[in-house]
Amino acid sequence: MSNLIVHGGTPLRGRITPSANKNAVLPVLCATLLTQAPLTLHGVPDITDVRKILDIFRTLGSDVRMDHASGTLELHHKDTAFDAAAHRLPEEMRSSIMLVPPLLARFGVARLEDNVKGCTLGVREIDPHVEVFRSFGGAVERAQGSLLVRCAGPLHATHHWLDYASVTTTENFVLCAASASGVSTLNNAASEPHVQEFCRFMTMLGVRIDGIGTSRLTVHGGAALGGGEFRFDEDFHEITTFLALGAITGGDVVVRNSAPENFPLIDRTFAKFGVRIEHADGWSRAHREGPLTVQTPFTSNVLTKVEAAPWPYFPVDLLPIFIALGVRAQGNAMFWNKVYDGALGWTGELSKFGAHVFSSDPHRIVTFGGNALTPAVVESPYIIRVAIALFMVAASIDGRSEIRNATPIRRAHPRFVENLRSLGVQVEWTSEE
Repeated sequence: MSNLIVHGGTPLRGRITPSANKNAVLPVLCATLLTQAPLTLHGVPDITDVRKILDIFRTLGSDVRMDHASGTLELHHKDTAFDAAAHRLPEEMRSSIMLVPPLLARFGVARLEDNVKGCTLGVREIDPHVEVFRSFGGAVERAQGSLLVRCAGPLHATHHWLDYASVTTTENFVLCAASASGVSTLNNAASEPHVQEFCRFMTMLGVRIDGIGTSRLTVHGGAALGGGEFRFDEDFHEITTFLALGAITGGDVVVRNSAPENFPLIDRTFAKFGVRIEHADGWSRAHREGPLTVQTPFTSNVLTKVEAAPWPYFPVDLLPIFIALGVRAQGNAMFWNKVYDGALGWTGELSKFGAHVFSSDPHRIVTFGGNALTPAVVESPYIIRVAIALFMVAASIDGRSEIRNATPIRRAHPRFVENLRSLGVQVEWTSEE
């Protein structure tokens, strides 16, 4: 694990062009296995999960040409081959499960490690994925330390209703449906911006998808898929992160943002802490007049709330970023994670800075802002934006702080430290892996 050392108290100032969203890039990379035509992807971030998937492609015999400096990736899966007895998908990445549908479509079999996981956000079951594979005609069985998914013939179209709006399960449904002859429909589909971006890539390959951005997707499958070029959008998580860093340090950070239509609810959530967001000419900026202050609701006998749930709710991945703002703001606020049952256990680390945070239950906490905070050494769990939230608090406090086990940041944000330094922060990695 690597740690981040930060000397806080400096207002961040400057311009940032964010990277692409890993939650769009990774499913798109998995989807490229569906076609044997050449593809060129632009804006591919140099992050650990991308490197792992590209290593898999090379192992399978694909032609992979990655220019990390420009973010341009050329892929050709014409000579790809898969052997379930020899090839393993990386179990440390949740996105590995999205390699199953294209492997099923091309080779009739896929092998998935039984312990596939991502960030430590609580129980993340694979049963919804198993249900999807079976609904398309796949047979799922347990082998030694792994799951085998087989299909004796072509996948067949189906209609399915998800228990909850899972992002990766939605994407797995679309991946299966693209190869299944006929029309497949999915109810309670996830609709996050990265899911919409993934669906746009699928349409570029030649898959007709109706209902993109809604909770009901209709996929017309079975068509021959082609190739082409695709450019990723900026990551709305990273845009929000740098806007929040500017706000929490009292600085002035301007962030490239080509899709401000995704931000109305995020903007209103910033406003709950006295931060106004301005979007103009493809850039976004956070304005803060005076200290961060929790705004009093019109219904004055309730707490200001940030409720995070599947899109179009406030994004659950951004909740830690706003908890950091709540810790630094004058006033009290409640934060409610309606998705994960193990995602708020880290908030005890905030007390090391002197923050007052009360855990109501596994899903809700209350921040009591306005305390004088001091530098600290804190431990981050293996959750990307929790490591960033701890860094945000540290960056807002005069003095030297250390965020231990901050490695998860590298799974989503390339050049994170370099970008911070360009904004005036004194920060460095230690204990490099």
